[in-house]
Amino acid sequence: MLDGVRRWLAESGAEPTPARVAQALREQGRVLGDAEILGTAARLRSELVGSGPLEPLLADPSVTDVLVSAPDRVWVDRGGGLELTPVSFPDAGSVRRLAQRLATVAGRRLDDARPWVDARLPDGTRLHAVLPPVAVGCTCLSLRVVRPRAFTLDELAAAGTVPPGGDRVLRALVRARLSFLVSGGTGSGKTTLLSALLGLVGPDERVVLAEDSAELRPDHPHVVRLETRPANQEAAGLVTLEDLVRQALRMRPDRLVVGEVRGPEVVHLLAALNTGHEGGCGTVHANAAADVPARLEALGTAAGLDRAALHSQLAAALSVVLHLVRDRTGRRRIAEVHVLERDASGLVRTVPALRWGPAAFQAERGWERLRELLRGGGLQGPQALEGLEGLAGDRRTGACRDGNG
Repeated sequence: MLDGVRRWLAESGAEPTPARVAQALREQGRVLGDAEILGTAARLRSELVGSGPLEPLLADPSVTDVLVSAPDRVWVDRGGGLELTPVSFPDAGSVRRLAQRLATVAGRRLDDARPWVDARLPDGTRLHAVLPPVAVGCTCLSLRVVRPRAFTLDELAAAGTVPPGGDRVLRALVRARLSFLVSGGTGSGKTTLLSALLGLVGPDERVVLAEDSAELRPDHPHVVRLETRPANQEAAGLVTLEDLVRQALRMRPDRLVVGEVRGPEVVHLLAALNTGHEGGCGTVHANAAADVPARLEALGTAAGLDRAALHSQLAAALSVVLHLVRDRTGRRRIAEVHVLERDASGLVRTVPALRWGPAAFQAERGWERLRELLRGGGLQGPQALEGLEGLAGDRRTGACRDGNG
């Protein structure tokens, strides 16, 4: 029945309104009630201009990712790991058609000549798709939902991303205008945490975002958002993240933010953070906080910056690394907080300052250094460390210094 209605609408060029659907059904000799006609119209509209069978999943506010690996293998992530859903497609061709239509909506090409696409849909959803035969058996479709409202730091603390009392450290980090990176693996919550922290920036400050795909949604009154652009079919019009960072520096940013440091833009970001742009931040993929210097070194070397120069700039530009992990239960949490220091050879390394604890952050050997940074990071007076004394647990005993967690 749906195929017949679809053909009639395509031949007539009519919109899938309830009236047109009713007319198409009558042309087929079918007699249905109002409820059936409205249901058929809604399903056709979903397939023609929506996300088809995936629409209910994307509308679920708890869903962050929707993954299709086969017609009968549709997975979602609701924050507790991947779950197989009862949603299915009629066949592999249906998955391919949906992926191609979504790519068209995003203004991108997806066909046999260009069998993959990475784009952003008009509502902000991140689309990635790979067609066969590159994807064996069936089109692989990945949708990452970007919610219009950012989580607050209090909400992240309630969800367990931040340990009890840990939000005070993060608030002090932002107030002190320290430059920092949020590191972690894919899906660990880097963008979510960074958005929440940017919401703590003073309302009189100008925040300039440079992103490969616009995902940050800080709750802030003065945000300028810049997004990269792929080249068109004539190989013209390419705008890279490196271009955006250079332009952002000319836009009088109080806070320069790079959504994800993944290429040559690391050179311009470090240069900016060394020329008076305090409080800059971004995210980077890394297995652990201790691996961040090596990761930035690899990116800088690929951009033509030698090792010694990169470490010199890194030592002066960056102060703190916040590392996120996703445990086996699917919960995202801040596993460790590191500060940076130079060793005897002049290379930068990270030093653990805080690590995750169920009752509070536990202090490591870099905690005193972090406290000094928070105290001297641009704030004068006791407000710089308000509520932080005695926050972290004792490094030797694991007990909380003030005795109350």
